[in-house]
Amino acid sequence: MGIKSFQGSRRQQSTVTNDTPLKVSDYMTRDLITFTPDQTIETVMQTLIKHRISGGPVVNEKHELIGIISEGDCIKQISESRYYNMPMQDKTIEKFMASDVDTIDGNMNIFDAANKFLEAKHRRFPIVENGKLVGQISQKDVLKAAMALKGQTWK
Repeated sequence: MGIKSFQGSRRQQSTVTNDTPLKVSDYMTRDLITFTPDQTIETVMQTLIKHRISGGPVVNEKHELIGIISEGDCIKQISESRYYNMPMQDKTIEKFMASDVDTIDGNMNIFDAANKFLEAKHRRFPIVENGKLVGQISQKDVLKAAMALKGQTWK
């Protein structure tokens, strides 16, 4: 007499399959508000407020990513202009944007991207293909991806 298993039949657990969209490119925003290095700090601040965004990519005339400008960069400029008692109407963002920009590959797995957000403590990552800015992924986009996959086993 063999050993009998008293474990009832188990329902097969669903797993995320290869056809489930898990790539950054499936969740990134392609319709971006971008800035140019010759725009003034004031214009950028107006755009950030109007569109309720916390920052955005800065591109040149060839749509190549050259930097990122954030609310923090603008606040720093407000503080400095007050400290030095200098107007900021004519100040362009070129000197104040972050030019050493971390990017994410559009083919990266969304969970690897989530990990990169934790490590880098960024709010957003631009996605560049063939030297051109093609999109941006935010922390909120990663949350949307996780909610879309809710109920499935994350592997």
